[in-house]
Order: sequence, then C-alpha cells, then structure tokens
Amino acid sequence: MQVHVFENAQQVGKAAAVLFASQVMRKPDSILGLATGSSPIGCYQELIAMHQAGVLDFSQCVSYNLDEYCALPQDHACSYHTFMREELFDHINMKAHFVPDGNAADLAAECKRYDAAIQAAGGIDMQLLGIGRNGHIGFNEPADSFTYGTQIVELTESTIQANRRFFDSEKDVPRRAISLGIGGIMSAKEIVLVAMGEDKAEAILKTVTGPVTPQVPASILRTHPHVTILVDKAAAKLL
Repeated sequence: MQVHVFENAQQVGKAAAVLFASQVMRKPDSILGLATGSSPIGCYQELIAMHQAGVLDFSQCVSYNLDEYCALPQDHACSYHTFMREELFDHINMKAHFVPDGNAADLAAECKRYDAAIQAAGGIDMQLLGIGRNGHIGFNEPADSFTYGTQIVELTESTIQANRRFFDSEKDVPRRAISLGIGGIMSAKEIVLVAMGEDKAEAILKTVTGPVTPQVPASILRTHPHVTILVDKAAAKLL
C-alpha cells in the first residue's frame, strides 16, 4: 500500500487522473472500475480535460461502476446512472459503461449477472474508490464478516446522513443499495482510493494503521498487492 499526501483536493484529483490516464495509455482496452460521490469528481474533470485536449482516448475502454441505489429511477437526479452520465460519460468516448441495476425485478439475479459480466470482460484493471466516514468502500458497510460478490446492502444511519445533502429530505434517501462486494473490489488488479477532508481522517487512519477488520471494510485493502491511497492534508491529519 502506498499513501501519498497532497496539499488540497484539487491535487488529489489530478494525481488520480494521472494514474488512470497512464492505465488507459498503457492498455487502451482497459476495464475500469468507477465510483460515485464527491470524491471522484476532481479525477473525472481532469480525465475529461485530457480527452477533450486530444490526449486521452477511451474508445476501447469499458467501465463498471461500484454501486447504485435500489428503487430509485435511473433518470432520477440523484441516481448514480445520472451522476455518471453528467460527470463523465457524456463528455468522453467510452466504448461501453455499466452501472448495476437497482431496479431489477430480481435483485439477487442482478447481483450474479453483474459479477459474471465483469468476470467475462476479464476483470477490472484499475478500480477507483472513495471511502465513507465509517470506512465503507462501495456501499459495503461495517459488518461481522467480509462479503465476496455483488450484494444488496442495508445502508447505515451514518451513510444515510452523509448522503442526505444530495436529496430534498432525509426520507427521500434510499435505504438500500446494490454494491460490488469486497471480494469483487479486491479482485481488481490495481486499486486507487481517494479521500479529502477532515471528516475522512479517522477512516483513513483506521484503514492504513488499524487492524484488518470487517468493521472497517477499507482495512482489507492492506492485503492487496497494488493499492495507492491519495489524500489531502486534512484527510491525512491523524496519520
């Protein structure tokens, strides 16, 4: 695990974009694992700028997103389908991009289908992650054991409150999500985690220095051979 500390969030975004741009240039048909939330936006903005400047070509790339809310229409302003279109997909020439279907009639079957699709594509070459205040990655919340496959998750109160700002009211925040499991994340060949702000400092401390425990899902990343953590000074303040 490599940890790099930067002055501010903008530098974190640039550094993450450099890693993903290098991956795409090295392997033009890369399978990319993408994330949502505020943390990846800086990275996406930099990748868009590189593409629009003619530096970066995504035409052979395929992406798979980590997660999506359950029972939220895909065209809802707060869905991750909408987020990814607005923040990245509408601005680059990605060959194909996939987000799990939180509205599938059979959610258990959708979980299996999504895992099978990633496996059939050859697996994720580089996975982008944010981290929750409680150490969750994807929507894999603190638990008694690590999960493997894509699963349906009951969101914790802290995650609901953290996502409250994106919705009109707390009651509008979905209580369930479909998420790539810990095993799926760990199957990626390389992982890049980004974190900014003091509210992520405790989660970063536990991830980097604490015990490997499902109570801090991100701590499992310490057992992966190729993990890069990019943080600003605020998120690194407890290290």
